Amino acid sequence: MKIKYTLEYSMNCSPLLLYPRISTPGGLSEWFAENVNLEGKNYVFFWDGSSQKAEIQLKRENHFIRLRWIDDTQDNTYFEFRIVSDELTGDIALMITDFAEPDEKEDAIDLWNSQVSGLKHCVGV
Repeated sequence: MKIKYTLEYSMNCSPLLLYPRISTPGGLSEWFAENVNLEGKNYVFFWDGSSQKAEIQLKRENHFIRLRWIDDTQDNTYFEFRIVSDELTGDIALMITDFAEPDEKEDAIDLWNSQVSGLKHCVGV
């Protein structure tokens, strides 16, 4: 049974700059996958000669996008990128929610840390 976890990354850039990087095929292919294509309501992600499809479940312009891996057999799982602004300081953070098997959670977090490092480089943070 997969468990849900959420990670937070300080981004210090405009949501208008960040949102296209987390919600469009071109933006996602800059840091998340080697290439990303849009097929209807699905994104197709390519890594090392393999591909994986994810369905867009929810999205709100400049705020968040939620996707679900089509081949994931657990119905309640998804991954989500959410842009959060601190009302007092105006600081921008990226919240990533994902699911992993308990014994794979640390590896998944390490992978997200690596991926987000690439994203920060893309947006100049």
